[in-house]
Amino acid sequence: MTPQQIKAVYFIGIGGIGMSAIARYFINRGLVVGGYDKTPTPLTQQLEKEGAIIHYEENIDEIPHACKNREHCLVIYTPAIPAEHKELQFFRKEGFEIEKRAEVLGTLTRQMRGLCVAGTHGKTTTSTMCAHIMHQSHLDCNAFLGGISKNYGTNYIVSKSEYVVIEADEYDRSFHHLSPFISVITATDADHLDIYGTKEAYLESFRHYSELIQPEGALIIHRGLEMQEALQPGVRRYDYSRDEGDFHAENIRIANGSITFDFVSPIECVANIEMGQPVPINIENGVAAMAMAQLAGCTAEELRIGMMTYAGVERRFDFKIKTPHLVLLSDYAHHPKEILQSARSIRELYNGRHITAIFQPHLYTRTRDFYKEFAQALSLLDEVILTEIYPAREQPIEGVTSQLIYDNLRPGMEKQMIRKSDVLDLVKQRTFDVLIILGAGDLDSQVPQIAKILQGK
Repeated sequence: MTPQQIKAVYFIGIGGIGMSAIARYFINRGLVVGGYDKTPTPLTQQLEKEGAIIHYEENIDEIPHACKNREHCLVIYTPAIPAEHKELQFFRKEGFEIEKRAEVLGTLTRQMRGLCVAGTHGKTTTSTMCAHIMHQSHLDCNAFLGGISKNYGTNYIVSKSEYVVIEADEYDRSFHHLSPFISVITATDADHLDIYGTKEAYLESFRHYSELIQPEGALIIHRGLEMQEALQPGVRRYDYSRDEGDFHAENIRIANGSITFDFVSPIECVANIEMGQPVPINIENGVAAMAMAQLAGCTAEELRIGMMTYAGVERRFDFKIKTPHLVLLSDYAHHPKEILQSARSIRELYNGRHITAIFQPHLYTRTRDFYKEFAQALSLLDEVILTEIYPAREQPIEGVTSQLIYDNLRPGMEKQMIRKSDVLDLVKQRTFDVLIILGAGDLDSQVPQIAKILQGK
């Protein structure tokens, strides 16, 4: 089916953060957009306001009429959807053109210049930072993001620019469909072992991804990663980190809730970068985002203004209350290395204060594979409250519960396990100094109520 033939697009799993960005792209092009998701969320409700036709039960009769014409309807699904899904089976049986989300993004990277961010963690923040820098520069950009940008209130940016910023997701090897012009690789700490099986297979997947960067393009890779890249002739290679590499930060000043540093670059160094979202972990993410934007052609002043006006991403070190006596923030961190970086950042910002985390582990397989590493990272904090595991797409695994993490926390630290349903009652009974809500599950939906309870005190 040619792009001109597509009159309608149907999404199975439309409420996912990556799927919804593509849905917005097709809504913006004036096509009929329909979709299914398991439950209504603020994101699906917003999509409905923007024009999407969405239903919440597996029911072929609910599929919009325009989406039942196989000559003109493209079907897009997320890998999290099971093969036995009734609607997916219907479209397959009827011979519709069906693509994974990543295949659609891959097509876009071949039509435009793709600025792609891959890695176990840091993808969403780095890509959203880069998109903001680019969007407010003379170059502009389109963007498909893995989180809601606080600058724009959406995960999708549209423009007439030749550039598109994309979060390159390694889950289910999705990023192998992309054809990046420039790519950042932030980290390769093993994850998704339910898909890859071994750390070696995970690293091989990143090696293959690096082969896909277009000749005349560039790779910006974090220093010290285990992966071995395999670049096509003509691809430039740079490395980066917070403190060293081709791109890095120098003269870092953290004081009174602000962060300023000098950006060191082989292209042009930029002094006095002031961070609009002053979080220590974002120094490194900012270095990668600026490196990509600078290689694309942004000026020093555009980098400086972009970083200064960057407002952050919802659920990424996201402050909800910030007073001298109480801090509440929400963070999507759900891999041990992400939690470690979160814990270090919050320690750096609030040294000497009592830090409590409420953590909802995400996936049985991830908990089984990394419970010791989770416990080690969480042990940097003063107190940990664990809820039950959020299963997402998985069935329970015998013997795998939050107890595995609990039993390996630092001896003598304050800790307890509670049901997610009891979190609000606990918050009502307690006082906190610095409280962080951690995880990629659905505990975040309670954050507005947690904030209200704490402010009421």
